[in-house]
Amino acid sequence: MELGMSLFVPKRSKPKRFTYEPRYYDPSKEDNLRKRMRIQRKALSKRRGRFSGLLYLAGLLLFAFYIYNALT
Repeated sequence: MELGMSLFVPKRSKPKRFTYEPRYYDPSKEDNLRKRMRIQRKALSKRRGRFSGLLYLAGLLLFAFYIYNALT
């Protein structure tokens, strides 16, 4: 009779175990990483800043020229 009852009653599952192993936190490594990231960010912004304004202006001029030609 128990076998027949188990068809209609859901079985309860046990909760899964969670094992957490914390990583070692080294503040000097964290500071070193932040410095490297800051230096890379500054280098990228300097490189990108030189021509981005010029490219943006050229794109706008080309777009304006296209619209002018399309209307005439």
